[in-house]
Amino acid sequence: MTAPLDRPRTPDDLEAVVGATITEHGIGGAEALRLWADVLGPACLSVDHPRYLSFIPSAPTKAAAAFDMLVGASSVYPGSWLEGSGAVYAENQALRWLADLAGLPAGAGGAFVQGGTIGNLSALVAAREAALERRGGTRPQRWAVCAAEETHSSVKHALRVVMDVDIIEVAGDARGRMTGAALRTVVDALPRHLRDGVFAVVATAGTTNTGVVDDIAGVGAVAREHGWWFHVDGAYGGAGLVAPSVRHIFDGVELADSFIVDPHKWLFAPFDSCALIYRDPVLGRAAHTQYASYLDPVTVDGEWNPSDFAIQLTRRARGLPFWFSLAVHGSAAYRRAVEQTLSVARAGAELIRKAEHVSLLLEPDLSVLIFERHGWRAADYERWSTRLLDEQTAFVTPTSHHGRPCTRFAVVNPVTTEDDLALIIDTMK
Repeated sequence: MTAPLDRPRTPDDLEAVVGATITEHGIGGAEALRLWADVLGPACLSVDHPRYLSFIPSAPTKAAAAFDMLVGASSVYPGSWLEGSGAVYAENQALRWLADLAGLPAGAGGAFVQGGTIGNLSALVAAREAALERRGGTRPQRWAVCAAEETHSSVKHALRVVMDVDIIEVAGDARGRMTGAALRTVVDALPRHLRDGVFAVVATAGTTNTGVVDDIAGVGAVAREHGWWFHVDGAYGGAGLVAPSVRHIFDGVELADSFIVDPHKWLFAPFDSCALIYRDPVLGRAAHTQYASYLDPVTVDGEWNPSDFAIQLTRRARGLPFWFSLAVHGSAAYRRAVEQTLSVARAGAELIRKAEHVSLLLEPDLSVLIFERHGWRAADYERWSTRLLDEQTAFVTPTSHHGRPCTRFAVVNPVTTEDDLALIIDTMK
């Protein structure tokens, strides 16, 4: 039986129904649980609902969700090998599986971090530190990174706000893809002082809004020519590596110096989990290992400490639910599940092509369908989206593409069917 989609409630509404929960003497376990079960929980959307098709939802397996409860209830610290060797060993097996899918060398590795934002930031910090080392400690006027217009907002935010790094934007092709040819043209036209500051290039393996995959091989080749770090953001789309029907789209990912994929997006793990993998983990460790006298017992050569590979020191064993599900079900089941979502997305694209009232704006690379309703403006999409949620039919939100209001389906739940998509498309008539 499918859980209800549920709906958000206003702060005033929740205040009126729930009131104060933190009191001098406590409200007791039974009452706290009742409030969550009856009021607060239903005020959170069920992201694993088959017709939750907005943003990039999450649909964890029962095995992953159950093991996440065990992780939460266990006093395991997996930041260091000393304190959590069993957890780190298991997480590393899951990382190895992902690295093999990407064609990265046997020595590749890293850690599970909170999400794509932290994964991308940590990789790019390592890239800058490696560039500084190569330059003998000499800094350019300004550091810079080449990225596409469609690069995820979190990458741009990390570069501009957190790292204070300039972004050299490369215009996408007709599909929004950054290509090697376009990157080369932009780089060749840069003034020498700007080109001197470039230390990395970011390619996207599945953009959030359209699901498009950059020309990874072409972009990676240009990065190699210039000696720049090549980072591939596969937070959403990287899961497609497991599917033979689309594996060719990712050709070139084996050139990556760092790669991320979020198991909580399309690999059926619970929130929050991002696999951050370095081609050469030594470079990640050099950038992120923290030193203090109290850390001397864990800062030991030869030991694999996940906290050495990202900006966070304290961490939970966020890769274990993914590992457990993989171990329980096997990689073949994952391959079938991802192919199932791709099949449903292709069927949905065909439904849109055949319908007279809607049109695809892009042919899908992966499992995101972006399309428009003829004659609708932004306000029409807003009203329609609100009605769908009010009626508990679906959660589908508006977006835009090249300034045109539209909507999109993100199909990452194997339980979602062609009939689910057909039902929603029919509501737009």
